[in-house]
Formats: sequence, structure tokens, C-alpha cells
Amino acid sequence: MQPRNMSMSGVVDLAALKAAGEAKQKAEQARAEAARTGQAPASGARLVFDVDEAGFQQDVLQRSTEVPVVIDFWAEWCEPCKQLGPLLERLAGEYAGKFVLAKIDVDANQMLFQQFGVQGIPAVFAVVAGQPIPLFQGAAPEAQIRQVLDQLVQAAEQQFGIVGAPLEPQAADAQEQAEAPVPAGPYDALLEAANQALDSGDLGGAIQAYKNVLSDDPANPEAKLGLAQAELLRRVQDLDPQAVRKEAAENPADVPAQIRAADLDLVGGHVEDAFGRLVDAVKRNAGDDREAARLRLLELFEVIGAGDPRVTAARTALARVLF
Repeated sequence: MQPRNMSMSGVVDLAALKAAGEAKQKAEQARAEAARTGQAPASGARLVFDVDEAGFQQDVLQRSTEVPVVIDFWAEWCEPCKQLGPLLERLAGEYAGKFVLAKIDVDANQMLFQQFGVQGIPAVFAVVAGQPIPLFQGAAPEAQIRQVLDQLVQAAEQQFGIVGAPLEPQAADAQEQAEAPVPAGPYDALLEAANQALDSGDLGGAIQAYKNVLSDDPANPEAKLGLAQAELLRRVQDLDPQAVRKEAAENPADVPAQIRAADLDLVGGHVEDAFGRLVDAVKRNAGDDREAARLRLLELFEVIGAGDPRVTAARTALARVLF
């Protein structure tokens, strides 16, 4: 049986969560300013940008682990491209960070054009968790494009837990939002108490404390990560590690057994093993078992944090077995 004072030390840096919360606060201030001025935040929050072969790895593949990247293949001589391009740019603004738009000039980037197997332009693809997805070819009607984008955003969230970073709406209600009451805070004292409870093994107290913060601030990154850790520890506290690992080794097709073993892997600091075990379970199975493994994998992503390179690699691996 696992001791009650288990901690996540060595798996996640809890001290880094406070920095995440401060970063979130700054990002929200930037988004609020964007809503008032009608401008998207600069640098990392660009919604529309040009991509070439040299920047494709960073600007598209790496970024696709955080937000769906829609690719518009176009050329200056292509008349339909001149109609579709501005429409996609406008929609990128309206979707406000749920996806980003990468524009690739096929004349200047023939290698990318060939790698994607583009048959003609305009052609629109998406990349999610490093995996390319063909969307449509030609100048499609706006209603159809919106439907495709909605499906893309939904699939990215449901399949991979990739939500992007939505900006504040840039519509006429921006002023109303600016005047809306701000959730109570700061939460430093509550979060500190929750973190202490987590480290001391008071999992019930930690879970309730994190939930109290999330009831007022559902997107609070420190509380979300802390809650995911506390719930993981509660799941494994009564498990017999030796029995769980023996059962998982003897029954590779038993998804619940693999899920329990993955939880223990993560608590023990074997992050890649936990992720790999669940990706393999998704690959081997179908139906409810496949979905259970996928959902637990997304939960474990929350424990580690979206910015961790191990999560990025596992999202890409998950995409390979799902597509």
C-alpha cells in the first residue's frame, strides 16, 4: 500500500504553478487590452502569420501541441486564394485564439507543398499535435468553412486536450466585459494551504481547497494542476503497487489494469512510461476501453502540465495512433 504522505516531488515542480498563475494574469490583461483596441496581442499570440520551410518546425509543428494550426496554401497568381485568404484571416480573428492561421506561399516553399501532397490551391490543412489533417480544397462557402473549423476545434479538445488560448471577444460587448465584476482573489493563501495539504497527504483537504478556488476562477492554472495531482494521489493511495504491476504485466489487453499501472508510473516519476503505456492501450483497443485509456492520458497531461516536453511528445504519439 502506498503511504499516505506521498508527494509529487520529482514529477512536477509545484513552486512553478504560482508562476503559471502570474503568467495567466498577465495574459488576461493583454487579452483585455486587445479587446479594447481590436488588436491581437503581439509575438506568441499572433493569430495569422506567414510560414516558410525554415520556421515550419517551430511555428507549426511545435505550436500545434498547444493550439490547432490551420494552414492556408496559396500563391500570388491564384485568384481563388485572394478570396479565401482574407476570409480565413477574418475567421481567425473571430475564433479569437481557438486556432491560429499559418499562410504558406507555395511558390516560395515547394518542399512543404510536396510534403503535404497538395494537388491544387487554395488548399487548407490543419496540424494538431504534430499530425497533418486535410480540411478542404478550393474556395469553399463560409458556412462550410465555419463547420469544418468548429469540428477541428472540438476534435482538438476532445481527442488531445488541446484548447488553445482564446482571447477576449473583440465584439461590441468588450466594454461590458471590461466593466464586469472580476472574480474574487488573489488566491495565494488558499493555494498555499492546498499545496501544504497535498504535500502532507491530506488529499481530501487539498482537493476541496483546489475546488474552492476553481469555483470562483475555473481557469486558474495552479488550482487545475494541483487538483489533478491530488486526485491522482487519491486514486493510488490504496493500491498495492506490486499486485498492480503484476496484473498489468500479465494482462496487457486489460485496460483498467494498464490505467492503474500508469497512475503508479506517474506517481513514481516514470512519466514517459505512464504516457507510453496509455498510448499503447489506445492503439491496441477500441470502443469504451480505448476511450477510457485516452481520457486517463489527458488527465495525466493535466498533472504534468501542457508546457512539459514529455506531454508534447505524448500528444504527438497519441495523434499518430488516433489518425
